[in-house]
Amino acid sequence: MSITSHDVARFAGVSQATVSRALRGDPRVSTTTQDRVRRAAEALNYVPSEAGRSLSTHTTRRIGVLVSDLANPFYPYLVGPLHDELEQRGYRMMLLTERSDDALATERLLDHSIDGAVLTTATSGSALPDALRRKQVPFVFLNRVDGRDGADSAVVDNERGGRMVATELTELGHRNIALLGGSTDTSSGRDREHGFVAGLADTGIALPANRIRRGPYDFNTGYHGLAELLDADPDLTALFCGNDVVAIGAYNAALREGLRIPDDLTLIGFDDLPMASWEAFSLTTIRYDLPEMARTAARLLIERLTGEATDSARRMAFAPELVRRGTHAPPALRRAWRV
Repeated sequence: MSITSHDVARFAGVSQATVSRALRGDPRVSTTTQDRVRRAAEALNYVPSEAGRSLSTHTTRRIGVLVSDLANPFYPYLVGPLHDELEQRGYRMMLLTERSDDALATERLLDHSIDGAVLTTATSGSALPDALRRKQVPFVFLNRVDGRDGADSAVVDNERGGRMVATELTELGHRNIALLGGSTDTSSGRDREHGFVAGLADTGIALPANRIRRGPYDFNTGYHGLAELLDADPDLTALFCGNDVVAIGAYNAALREGLRIPDDLTLIGFDDLPMASWEAFSLTTIRYDLPEMARTAARLLIERLTGEATDSARRMAFAPELVRRGTHAPPALRRAWRV
């Protein structure tokens, strides 16, 4: 005969419900009780049935996580702590990727195979959040929001971060400043740019259109964007990049052009990915607690799923800070850098 959770409950001296909660690591069950239940399950060679659990609870205990491009170094650092927090709370993560549209993701997230969703790639024109709302599938925004009310979110205060960069550059004495920003249909790209432009304006510095380029948060945006900016204004002395990946692309383009960082060009990124601290880059950037932001998104969603959160949408905004490394300096007279 197969061993059931009821057998484990009798062996461990607890209720069947406690067995289920203990085996999925529910924090409401004490560590001592969890250990006793696990020892009982091992002694009886008990293997929990996910299918049976789903039928009895009408839940899948699976969370869909939507990201754009796993080749982008940003997402693995976001997904790792998110996975760990969900697993600790007894949920499995189902990772979905989308590129130019979210039609496939919408189908997967609405087919009743998940209990909730974490959206990391929201844009102002995305149809997915509204589709999830109509189907009453709980979800949380992580990293970006769609600009509409009605959903929990865990984000960084992007506008404040942009202002910090503007303040740093102007206090260093820079006036010929440019921006390689993210797409304006993303809340992160829009808010970082808004904060940066407003911060410059506070000191009387305007940012003309020929000193702004926007694009995806990838290496090519930085690599090709810097060349375009230098063609438009060869006297450029400082550049704010929408994220660290864009900044590293711009760094490589600067080396190609024979520019010295930071002697000829000050470069500042955003996110403080681990590679930003590598000696090869030593990138000055904006830091925030990225792992905790991901864990917070998981907790917000689970609280919705369990009914612990019944109030209006909650927004958790993480404070940014400037990390000064080796890519910023006061402006200097530009040496000849093009033949």
